[in-house]
Amino acid sequence: MKAVVYHDVGDIRLEDVPEPRIEAPTDAIVRITASAICGTDLHFVRGTFSGMQPGTILGHEGVGIVEELGEDVRNLKVGDRVVIPSTIACGNCAYCRAGYFAQCDVANPNGKSAGTAFYGGPSATGPFHGLQAEKARIPFANIGLVKLPPEISDDQAILLSDIFPTGYFGAEMAEIESGDTVAVLGCGPVGQFAIASAKLLGAGRVFAIDQYEDRLRAARSQGAETIDFNREDPVETLKRLTGGIGVDRVIDAVGIDAEHGCCGHPERHTPRQGQWQPGDAPSQALEWAVQCLAKAGTLSIIGVYPPDAMTFPIGMAMNRNLTINMGNCHHRKYIPRLIEMVLARRIDPAKILTQVKPMNDAIAAFEAFDRRESGWIKVELQPQRQDSSGSGSEEQVMDKAVADTFPASDPTSMQEPR
Repeated sequence: MKAVVYHDVGDIRLEDVPEPRIEAPTDAIVRITASAICGTDLHFVRGTFSGMQPGTILGHEGVGIVEELGEDVRNLKVGDRVVIPSTIACGNCAYCRAGYFAQCDVANPNGKSAGTAFYGGPSATGPFHGLQAEKARIPFANIGLVKLPPEISDDQAILLSDIFPTGYFGAEMAEIESGDTVAVLGCGPVGQFAIASAKLLGAGRVFAIDQYEDRLRAARSQGAETIDFNREDPVETLKRLTGGIGVDRVIDAVGIDAEHGCCGHPERHTPRQGQWQPGDAPSQALEWAVQCLAKAGTLSIIGVYPPDAMTFPIGMAMNRNLTINMGNCHHRKYIPRLIEMVLARRIDPAKILTQVKPMNDAIAAFEAFDRRESGWIKVELQPQRQDSSGSGSEEQVMDKAVADTFPASDPTSMQEPR
């Protein structure tokens, strides 16, 4: 079968690999009908997140059809259409039973203290082969697969695998209440869903900070107030627009991408004598987050940082009584809730898709996504579609994707149950 395979930093290939097989009675084999490229995949390809094993199939977002089941998977049948939560969980341990699926004690073969297991990641996460392939083995399939209603399309479902749950998780960790003023740092796909989720949870105002016009345009289509940090200082602007108070909540949807000058202002990373050394600067996003928060505000961190990231503006955060919540999303906890939202037409996640490509075009799609070409916000891959002819209705471009308001509705008075 065809799959996108990691070989080295900057070296990924579309190649033939053996088909997966059942290895445990709780496994399933799924024929992938939709996958996607995520910013996290770029961390591995760029080498900003180390530990990838050559030969690992990339990708942690997937939708497909069940083709084979282990004998202990008793809640599904062959032919079921399913979405695959990005993080892997057993469903039985104390963490899973408490809803902390991303911290499952069992799924990660590196031991209980190893942390989150997910598809297509580095050695410390398993490793498990990913979902940018024609087929995939799904461990703990009774928990690791969620059956989809026929009303939800693959284009909608692929966003339910990772980035919509992650954005919603970030908004929930931000402790957003009705009327809150919220800033979202980073308007990529996860940031777009963080904006939408903040509105679903009742935010009164949402500010969106980025440097790319297509992303800012998508944020404006949701009703967010946009700030281009290449044109103005985001902290000063937020303070001015909030009467000098700052925002109540911040969601960092950037992570390691903001390290070492990637924010577009390398001069702000210049170390001063007696402070951090070059190459050890804290993320610009985290600095801005702490600086723009009102006293006693909340910072939610869902942007990906590597385990060796060691710096944070702790002094300012402590002295201003800030609350900080962070972590990997517990996808299995949120997906059923978000399916209900889509069925109720409170939101249409497919409006965030900007490209739909066949698997044959995967490497070129990675390159365009890595270059942040205009309009490339979220890319779906279709492993079962192998031709690359034409664009037609199967390829959505940015102007069409954001022509309508992204959330189907923005109820500001309704709180989601926690």
